[in-house]
Parts: sequence; structure tokens; C-alpha cells
Amino acid sequence: MADMESKQGPAESHDPFGDEETTEVQYKTLQWWQSGILMIAETVSLGVLSLPATVAAIGIAPATVLIVGLGIIATYSGYVIGCFRQRYPFIHSFADAGEVLLGTPGRLVFEVGQLIFFLFATGSHLLTFTVMMNTITDHGTCSIVFGVVGMLLSFICSLPRTMKNVSWLAITSFVSIFTAVLITMIGVAVERPGQGFDVVRHTSFVNGFTAVTNIIFAYCGHAAFFGFIAEMKDPRDYPKSLCMLQGFEIILYTVASAVIYRYAGQDVTSPALGSTGPLLRKVAYGIAFPTIVIAGVINGHVAIKNVFVRLFRGTELIHERGLRATGAWVALTLAFWTLSWVIAEAIPVFSNLVSLISALFASWFSYGLPGVFGLYMDFGNYFGSTRRTVISLANLGLVVVGVTVCACGLWVSGVAIHNDSSKTSFSCANNA
Repeated sequence: MADMESKQGPAESHDPFGDEETTEVQYKTLQWWQSGILMIAETVSLGVLSLPATVAAIGIAPATVLIVGLGIIATYSGYVIGCFRQRYPFIHSFADAGEVLLGTPGRLVFEVGQLIFFLFATGSHLLTFTVMMNTITDHGTCSIVFGVVGMLLSFICSLPRTMKNVSWLAITSFVSIFTAVLITMIGVAVERPGQGFDVVRHTSFVNGFTAVTNIIFAYCGHAAFFGFIAEMKDPRDYPKSLCMLQGFEIILYTVASAVIYRYAGQDVTSPALGSTGPLLRKVAYGIAFPTIVIAGVINGHVAIKNVFVRLFRGTELIHERGLRATGAWVALTLAFWTLSWVIAEAIPVFSNLVSLISALFASWFSYGLPGVFGLYMDFGNYFGSTRRTVISLANLGLVVVGVTVCACGLWVSGVAIHNDSSKTSFSCANNA
């Protein structure tokens, strides 16, 4: 990237949290490893559970190439986000980045886009919560009731206002998802419920590209990266957090998806925790309980914080614990999780919801927009040297990936939702 010197940007070109030495609520408290744990908990959650079904759709060889390849590309795009934040250190969210690029219209578009993305992402967590509860209880009650329970639990866990407090929950989430995936891998290896596997599998364009969007969903944490950087003690340590995330997720995604598909075969479920026998399935979902809730809470917390900062940026309320500040946070949190629950009930098929999220949002936040950021920073200096030319082409490639995934992904997810009549919206039926 071009030089990293800070430049003045929009009118609100100042740190949203300012000097916190004497404030009641302090936000800039994350060590790099805490930020890394948060990034892992936010990203490595439901995404890994959709990957074995992705491998089943296209075969183990192309799926492995896509998982590793898209992971490497996502690492570069995450690095570009860090460079953009270092160039414009007042950025707290994609909305601020949109204002740098396009002024007020850019802020509005990016602000609405990131909020809708987080609503859909947290909706997928609430949907998985209902699947988990139906599995553990053998459909003990109406699925809508389970959804409401998940919403209330997520609301309560989202009440802390700082990332540092949430980061301790993230450690539990990290251990939870890793253990649940490990149990699933061991379970399918012992039970061997599948009948062989395909190295390459011929499939339709809709099924094949849906598989691609499921992989992209597994790398869709980038929308929260600006928020994590903004609450780090030293934002210059962000590359360490990024490497911690990407190294862990690429290895876990590749190994877990290949092993589970190898032994579960073509009938592997999405989420993958349902691929084991009845008892182990319940055990795996029980252990995954923390990550199903906490990873959604982290996404929700970032979204709520973006709105909170937008409302109170530059005022004393942002650092106060008084009735107005606390009441505003609680009200925003309740409104957010209520809307998220509505989305979860409206699109009750996990793989279809994942595909739609990837096409609409992950295509841009994880790939397309970082490419735009890189091209913006290097404007007028695209081909000054061989290194500059390579970087410019890489950034242009990110934009092409974003546009392609958005256009094709919207079409295939729309077809899949239209054709899938197995589940109905706002239903008490068992969705396990």
C-alpha cells in the first residue's frame, strides 16, 4: 500500500472514543490476542458447520482448493482493511469508510448495508439455536418458542458495552466450537454413516455456486474488523490478530470439512453437527451451545455499537453509565435482537440463509470493498513500479470477486429459496 501517514477525511475525522484516561466507560482496552480471539469467535462459528455440505456438493478436491484459496484472498483483504484504518485512524465502522470514499451518500449506504448484514448474520445464529434446541429436546416445544428464548439470551449477553468484557465470553466460544467440531469428526469417523465420497462431483450451477457462497460465508467476519481495531490498545498490532484468525480458520475449515465429508458422505447435514448418531448429535450441539450464542452476540454487539457511536459520537454520553446512555444501549440492543429474530423466522432453512447473506453482504465486506479501499489509497500510483502494479491488480481482483459473487450468488440463492418448500416461515415445526 501507499504510505501510512494519517490524512484528514470527513468532518468527523476524530477518534470516536477520544482520550479515555478519566472516563467511566473505556473502550480502547483490547490486547492483540484478545482481538484475535474475538475475531475467531465471530468468524469461526456457523461458517465451519456449513462447509462439509459444501464439499458434498462439489467434491473434496475443488472444495479444498476453494477453501484454501478464498481463505488466502480473505487474509489479503483483511490486511487492506487494516491499512485503510491506519491511513484514516478515525474510522470505527464501514460507514465511516463509506464517508471517506463517497461522502455522506457513501456513509448512508454503507451504514444501512452493514446493519442489515449483522441482522442477517445474527439471524442465522438464532436459527441455529432453534435447530440445536429441537435436536437436544427432540422437538420439546414449538420452534418459535425456542427462537424467542435464543433472542432473549442473546439480548442479555449483549448488554456489556465494551469489547473487552465480551472477549471473555469469546474464549468460551472459541473452545466450544473447536470441541464440537472435534467431537463431530470423531463421531462420524467411528460411526461411518456415509457411503463413500467423490473427489470431484458433477452438479448444477445453482448447487455449485451455492457451495461457493457457503465458503465465503465462512470468511465473512470482515464487516466487524474496523470495530475490533478501534477498541485495540495499539491498532498497529492488528496484523497479529488477523494472522491468528486466518491461520486458525483455514486449517480448521480444510481439515474439518474434509474429514466430516469423508465419513458422513453425500448425506452430510448443514449444520454439520447433525451428521453424527442421535446421542453424539445431542452432545455436539450441547457443547456448541456457547458458540451458537456468543458468536451471534459478538456480531450483534458490533452492530449495536456502530449505531450507538453514530448517535453519541463527540458527546459525553458515549463514556457515561447514566440513565440516558444505559437506556439507549438497552433499547438499541432489544430492537436489534427483535429484528434479528424476525429474519430467522422468515428464512428458516440454514443453507439458504447462509447463501443469501454471502451474496448480498460478504461478497462486498470481505472481498469487493477492501479492493476498493486499496485502489482508493493508491489512486494515481497504480503502475509506478512492478510491486505497485501487482498490488493494483490484486485490489482490482478483489473487486471482480466481489461483483461476481454478489451477482451470481443472488441469483442462485433466490432460486434455492424459491424451490425449497420443505420449511415454512414462522412455523412451530421441527427444523432439526
